[in-house]
Amino acid sequence: MPEAEGSDYADVVEWRRDLHAHPELQFEVRRTAGLVASRLTEFGCDQVVTGIGRTGVVGVIHGQRQTSGRAIGLRADMDALPIEEESTAPWISTNQGVMHACGHDGHTAMLLGAARELARTRAFDGTAVVVFQPAEEGGGGGKAMVDDDLMGRFGISEIYAMHTEPGLPIGRFATAAGPLGASADGFRIRIEGKGAHGADPHLSVDPLVVGANIILALQTIVSRNVNPQQSAVVTVGWLNGGKAGNVIPDVAEMGGTARTFDPEVRDLIEARVSAIAQSVAQAYGATATVSYRRMFPPVVNHVQATAFAVRVARALVGEGNVNDALKPLMGSEDFAFMLEARPGNIMQIGNGDSAGLHEARFDFNDAAIPFGIGYFRGIVEQGLPL
Repeated sequence: MPEAEGSDYADVVEWRRDLHAHPELQFEVRRTAGLVASRLTEFGCDQVVTGIGRTGVVGVIHGQRQTSGRAIGLRADMDALPIEEESTAPWISTNQGVMHACGHDGHTAMLLGAARELARTRAFDGTAVVVFQPAEEGGGGGKAMVDDDLMGRFGISEIYAMHTEPGLPIGRFATAAGPLGASADGFRIRIEGKGAHGADPHLSVDPLVVGANIILALQTIVSRNVNPQQSAVVTVGWLNGGKAGNVIPDVAEMGGTARTFDPEVRDLIEARVSAIAQSVAQAYGATATVSYRRMFPPVVNHVQATAFAVRVARALVGEGNVNDALKPLMGSEDFAFMLEARPGNIMQIGNGDSAGLHEARFDFNDAAIPFGIGYFRGIVEQGLPL
């Protein structure tokens, strides 16, 4: 078991808390990326490249030998969320309305810690490529880095990532082969009706009533169109229209999200959202315009890469502390784009008894740091043995 002690551990804790105190959103991670690049240069990486995927950073570390000709990628995300933090910790966010509520400060710090150890020992045959990604939280930073030829430019043959998990004890890991995270799509519906005085509803085509009926009808997509043995979610998160209680507006708008693991179900949902919105609106004498955006594909862990990742984790913490049959999650993760480009795996790492992800009270648990560093280091040293 790795131990949480010594100057190396203290350094990583300091980095993590500094990152937590200075969160940045999406692609605007300029301070964070600058610190990452500075550290990688300080560690003696053979190459440090900035600006991949706009503000991403990549460090290249060559092993003692290069006979394998292989390069393994390790990825961490750097961006925060637009949430006002509720904490009494000394390292509370100094950027009002922005906080690290998803543990990306911990991911970045752990990968920096692993990069330092890999650059120090170089006990592997091949190349370690450490990838620090911007804009995981809805910005598609993973796609931006892939589109900038991340994999080809650095010769990455497989890639691995971690994500902190509240409720999973410290020193434990969890993952599974196959679909692990859902696709994430967004939709927006604009309903055009006819406004009137609230006392004369018979003179209107009320877009709010139309919207309410569209919301109800959209619930039938999962219950009546999707095979019960498959998973899907269609959620409407907002409906806006009008500003006064005695005025029926001309226009209302709504928006939501759709998630699934299956490409055919994804196609079905997109088609049904449009058909239902337009048909319901027409039935009431209104019109509906639908904008549907495909954001992230499903997260699909590769079978062989997952088996390898599980072996690395079990070598670190013991067989009983690694769950290799984690049930799929309806949350999304844009590491999915990297898994489409190369074989790999994303692994959960325990954060202990903490607040949930995306909550204002969440904080990464520094006790997880040695386990994350040990796992990342094990991926390279066991994947590229001397």
